[in-house]
Amino acid sequence: MGFAKHLLFPALRILIWAVIAVALVKLAFFSGGAGLAAAPGAPAEPGGVFTDPVATVTTGTVANTVTVEATVVPDPAVEAKAAKEGAVRYLAVTDGAHVEAGAALLEIRQEVPVDPVERVDADGNVTVVEQKPRVVRSTVVAPASGTVSLRVMLDQQVAIGDVVAAVTPGTFSVAGPLSAEQQYRLLDAPSEASVEVRGGPAPFTCNGLSTGTDVTTVPAAPTGDPFADPAAPGATVQVRCAVPAGTTVFPGLTGTMTVTAGQATDVLVVPVTAVQGLFATGNVWVVGDDGGEPEMKQVSLGLTDGKMVQVTEGLAEGDTVLEFIPVGDVPAVEGPGMMGQAF
Repeated sequence: MGFAKHLLFPALRILIWAVIAVALVKLAFFSGGAGLAAAPGAPAEPGGVFTDPVATVTTGTVANTVTVEATVVPDPAVEAKAAKEGAVRYLAVTDGAHVEAGAALLEIRQEVPVDPVERVDADGNVTVVEQKPRVVRSTVVAPASGTVSLRVMLDQQVAIGDVVAAVTPGTFSVAGPLSAEQQYRLLDAPSEASVEVRGGPAPFTCNGLSTGTDVTTVPAAPTGDPFADPAAPGATVQVRCAVPAGTTVFPGLTGTMTVTAGQATDVLVVPVTAVQGLFATGNVWVVGDDGGEPEMKQVSLGLTDGKMVQVTEGLAEGDTVLEFIPVGDVPAVEGPGMMGQAF
């Protein structure tokens, strides 16, 4: 037992490790391809065929619906300006009073000099008589209904265009930032939108929709970043509409504003990923039946829903185009469609 334990077993272990080492060396440096039999019918060398994914021009329905994160904001005060220069001689309201649109706020009086009058008596003596200046009155009225804030005092001199009062309407609007792509999609926006305020009233329709206003009071949309500045504006362009009277909301409430700016049914459509430029005109790459290189072709575009875009001219149903625009040196889109690939 002592002989087997101390001499035989260690020698066997060394022999086994030596055989494994020799086998590994042979496999790594001397096997080549001769030791592995090729499977019947297998290609001599590995390889594959790679093709660009394509899309077929089909017909469908496109609804141009834009949804933005929106915030309830108070409508800004409306300024009342002086139409004439002069002195404030009469205040028709007190600061903080409620006024209706068109109500008199104050009066500005301007004294205009009048040339003196010459009088000749019976003896031919001439006497110059000074005349009182002519008083010109200008009434400043409230530009809107709401709470008035006077910006001038009695007897204060003002010039044309000076702000003499402001009226805070006490009404609210819903406003949200727009991306560049959304601005293009809302060029033909309707006059109303559907609004849903979180934790607020039932969904309602707001009116007087406008776009392109500079954002100064709309906070940034939530980003999930706890270190982000909550007071920073989210964009420089916004969409805004008025909360209807009788709807109870409060400043700072958030929600969504949905604007539907058109719908097209049974029109030619392709994926937006296939088009370079998604407004008015764009480029697509048409795949021919001969399997040659795709050919760039300019097309006219209509509505888009963010996934599909309407093609109004340049393609026919059944045409095949590259599903994704080629990567590399792609020429820019000419004309108003120079948005580039925005999605």
